[in-house]
Amino acid sequence: MVMSRRFDLPGLIPVFPLPGALLLPRSRLPLHIFEPRYLAMLEDALKTETRIIGMIQPDPLSGSDKGLHRIGCAGRVTQFSETEDGRYMVTLTGLSRYRIESEVESFSPYRRCNVSWAGFECDLDGAESDDLFDRDRFMAMLDRFFATKDLSADWSTLKDADDELLINSLSMLLEFDPEDKQALLEAPSLQTRRETLMTLMEYAMRGGGGSEDRIQ
Repeated sequence: MVMSRRFDLPGLIPVFPLPGALLLPRSRLPLHIFEPRYLAMLEDALKTETRIIGMIQPDPLSGSDKGLHRIGCAGRVTQFSETEDGRYMVTLTGLSRYRIESEVESFSPYRRCNVSWAGFECDLDGAESDDLFDRDRFMAMLDRFFATKDLSADWSTLKDADDELLINSLSMLLEFDPEDKQALLEAPSLQTRRETLMTLMEYAMRGGGGSEDRIQ
């Protein structure tokens, strides 16, 4: 079992399959929870010390409509508020990626999996760096990408963000295909994620895909 700074990461976690949703370590993902099974998942997670929910993407190539990718990212519920009609607005803060070992069959309305945290120890070691990051070149490409896709952005916030926050936030916010999101998640380093992100933006600018998100 891998030790985080404040608690042990459990071997059995609830998982939230959501295509296109990407959570990365030390990043924050807002969620709007309203389905009864996921309301039950949230209520149960809040009763635990870790408050962990594992984000995971469905795998369309698995041959099953319930198939999941093997790698996801777990987050801790760090903020939540309830609306008058019983829905929840939740913020997950990314802790660590994990690998699914098996799914647990139970009477629970939501899915739970046995997971391994091995191989992702770096996720708990603090912010990553990218020694080869050419920030000026990257920001110039980002400017062209936003112009091509008619996107708006708070440029002062982007320019002030540290390298990891910039790369991970864009990886999460920009609307790429789910399989591209999975590639960004599984990138073994911040440098690889940045290179993948740049490749995806270049491909989108050439007409191979795009993003319709607006970053405010």
